[in-house]
Amino acid sequence: MAQKNSKTLYQALWNSADILRSKMDANEYKSYLLGLVFYKYLSDKMLYHAADLLEEKVSDLNEAQKVYSEAYQDLDIKDDLLENLQYDFSYTLEPNLTFTALVQRIYKGTFQLEDLAQGFRDIEQSHEIFENLFEDVDLYSKKLGSTPQKQNQTISDVMKELATLELAHEGDALGDAYEYLIGQFASDSGKKAGEFYTPQPVSQLMTRIVLHGKENQKGFSVYDPTMGSGSLLLNAKKYSNEPGTILYFGQELNTSTYNLARMNMILHGVDMSNQFLHNSDTLDQDWPTEEPTNFDGVLMNPPYSAKWSAEKGFLDDPRFSMYGVLAPKSKADFAFLLHGYYHLKDTGVMAIVLPHGVLFRGNAEGKIRKILLENGAIDTVIGLPANIFFNTSIPTTVIILKKNRSSKDVLFIDASSGFEKAKNQNLLKEEHIEKILQTYIKREDVEKYAHVADFEEIKENDFNLNIPRYVDTFEEEEEISLTELSMEMVETQKEIQKAETELFSLFNELHGTNEEADKELQQFMKALGIGGETNE
Repeated sequence: MAQKNSKTLYQALWNSADILRSKMDANEYKSYLLGLVFYKYLSDKMLYHAADLLEEKVSDLNEAQKVYSEAYQDLDIKDDLLENLQYDFSYTLEPNLTFTALVQRIYKGTFQLEDLAQGFRDIEQSHEIFENLFEDVDLYSKKLGSTPQKQNQTISDVMKELATLELAHEGDALGDAYEYLIGQFASDSGKKAGEFYTPQPVSQLMTRIVLHGKENQKGFSVYDPTMGSGSLLLNAKKYSNEPGTILYFGQELNTSTYNLARMNMILHGVDMSNQFLHNSDTLDQDWPTEEPTNFDGVLMNPPYSAKWSAEKGFLDDPRFSMYGVLAPKSKADFAFLLHGYYHLKDTGVMAIVLPHGVLFRGNAEGKIRKILLENGAIDTVIGLPANIFFNTSIPTTVIILKKNRSSKDVLFIDASSGFEKAKNQNLLKEEHIEKILQTYIKREDVEKYAHVADFEEIKENDFNLNIPRYVDTFEEEEEISLTELSMEMVETQKEIQKAETELFSLFNELHGTNEEADKELQQFMKALGIGGETNE
């Protein structure tokens, strides 16, 4: 799709958010807008496909709606048509419940919210993959309006705005626009956004590392046990040469966010048989436990320093048992890391974003880190700039882990100063990502940027992985020439004297508007040491 159309799509989607923006915060209105976008997408796709099945040429949705409605009335055609639609899409909608039909009723003044609610229910009940998908879209919320009429009006206004969009033929562009919206909601929501979105530059960096050298692999399996809206998982599509064969495994605790991920997958055209998503607590209950349980790539941006139960029973859990200790109750960072690492194939690569504390904190975390290093599990430690995430301004680290490495060395990359400053955030640009990626691939020392530390060096540092211990970014200040400094001071003094003389001459031209004011002015000038007669 041309970039111009892309911008139009983004703008139209964003404009439709304006209607809800004044009524609730971004964290709430995203459910309405994304839910309605998704419903329109499913409806439009079904209408155009119905016209194709009926071998009718249509140029727009209104024509497709007419063709579908007429076929639905014809008992000889209806059953076969619905059967085909259900087989191809796993859902069907009655003609009077399509997005197009509902918008037509909005313009006639006969639209009822209950019709849209029924459409939601019909989609949800058509196949388990759509189950409870619209549960966050509360069409009868008082936030939409204090009366049923006002609620009806608000939803009608959003639907009219969305009706201008052609969603069925956009392909991945719609998925990308959906991603764009999720990103915009994340920046609007601030701290609340961390649970569902990883900024795209960080996602891109992690995905490119995990997929490096496996771009041509068919059936690449990728796993994110804290998947949020699925943006990190879906990046694999962009960097694989076999995107249609990727298998996506994801788990998410928050049901609303889990639903976002399900919609996101479908909008990105991921085949139903290639997505395996689960709504549950990753640490509390291991998943997946049935084949496949290990994956080619593991991508994670878990909640930082979250609390977890750390019950003693977890010491017998195969994810944690070999370390002899558990991540502390107040900081689940290593519990998430070990969970992801447990599910990594022997030939796989894992990338996880965590706060810097995991690199140097002691006690149980220190013991876990030591065992990981002794096993050669930690391949690379990348220090990212501060303030690049929506939910925290702290600097973070991307840790790359592998299994069965021949070496126990660790590559340290200090990329903390590689960013572009923006209004509210620091941005990782393409050149910054490329520099990190090339340094990771070459695995060589780069002055003041990267260092490959062998196991002995790490051991000497008591298994502390704090990046400044390994990458010296100290810049010596330039020597100051006293001769040049004294000459500059003389010049500065001359300029001050010249400015004072000009100022004093201006003061001497001043006169008070009356005798009292003139007397005050003369006293003021005398206090400043400016020549002038007083009236005393």
